[in-house]
Amino acid sequence: MIAGLGPAGRALAHRCTQQGLDVLALDPHPYRRWTPTYAAWADELPAWLADDTIATRVEKPVAWTTREHVLDRPYVVLSTPGLQESLDLGGVKVVQDRVAEVARNHVVLASGAKVKAGYVVDARGAVRSASIPEQTAFGVVVDRDRVVKALGGHEAWFMDWWLDNGTRPAEPRSFLYVVPLDDNRVLLEETCLVGSPALDLKELQRRLQVRLALRGIHLTGTEATEKVRFPVLAPTPSLRNNQAFRFGSRGALMHPGTGYSVATSLALADTVASAITAEESLLRTVWTPSARAVHALRLAGLRTLLKLKPHQTASFFASFFSLPVDVQRTYLSERDNLPGMTRAMARVFADLPMSQRRIVIAATMSARRSAGNDSHI
Repeated sequence: MIAGLGPAGRALAHRCTQQGLDVLALDPHPYRRWTPTYAAWADELPAWLADDTIATRVEKPVAWTTREHVLDRPYVVLSTPGLQESLDLGGVKVVQDRVAEVARNHVVLASGAKVKAGYVVDARGAVRSASIPEQTAFGVVVDRDRVVKALGGHEAWFMDWWLDNGTRPAEPRSFLYVVPLDDNRVLLEETCLVGSPALDLKELQRRLQVRLALRGIHLTGTEATEKVRFPVLAPTPSLRNNQAFRFGSRGALMHPGTGYSVATSLALADTVASAITAEESLLRTVWTPSARAVHALRLAGLRTLLKLKPHQTASFFASFFSLPVDVQRTYLSERDNLPGMTRAMARVFADLPMSQRRIVIAATMSARRSAGNDSHI
């Protein structure tokens, strides 16, 4: 049984049926069309994902920190409707109802009905709370030919920390994220990577307008917009209680330093389906000791980001993007590679000034104390 039919839940339901499992899926709006923009590094996506789910591909996106960095790693934007349609629910029994309570082997619906199952997977998305750091963004969609020249001739900016968005020195930083949605449209998004609290959407909209105007892109107010706000953390699943297995962003599969979770959920869907088929522990399959340790180190990275002074942010990312691409990949995408993660963090640390090293040391010591428990951060 799967509660929630967002990208993570729908992917798992789809892959379970491919392995011959009987699946019951519960969602209050199971056929609502998805609207967010989903993107990933191309090498993160599973081989089974249909080719037509990829809307655009950028061979070498760029980042601007204190200088320009060319990232030699293909980056893709997914077709949101294409992704939803490709995760076919044929063979899945879909029930339209809200799940009020989830336990290891049953759920209670808003209607009061109790439904039992051999395995219950909670994929209802991360839960917002004032105590949990969030990522926010405000974006506009414009014609592609209006922006390429104004953005230095590049078709995609993974991060642009250039200070031309009207930010005062003591204010939290935000960056510009730019990706082509198709041959004709580009998404330009002013993004607060993480904040506690995160920057307000109206402030991000103001910054975006200032930034684009200085680059010769004047908005008409008729452009399609995208508004983003989500928590970047969920409690790490515990082996010590009787709760249902949590998957996707609800199950701490979101990278706490980037907010990305869809590619990880897609890649792990077959792993979880196979564990169910073999009647194995889903927690022990997905959350190996090394995966838990890597997650703890990623939390240290998040703590570092939250503690950086505004003027330190760009130089911190300059150190990260100066790493070889394979080391960047380890930190961003390899959730079960503890030796590689340790080496990646050590290389970033070695390149940082002493003031930022102190922040990293404190964050890492905190991560060691909290590793294995059920805390948010």
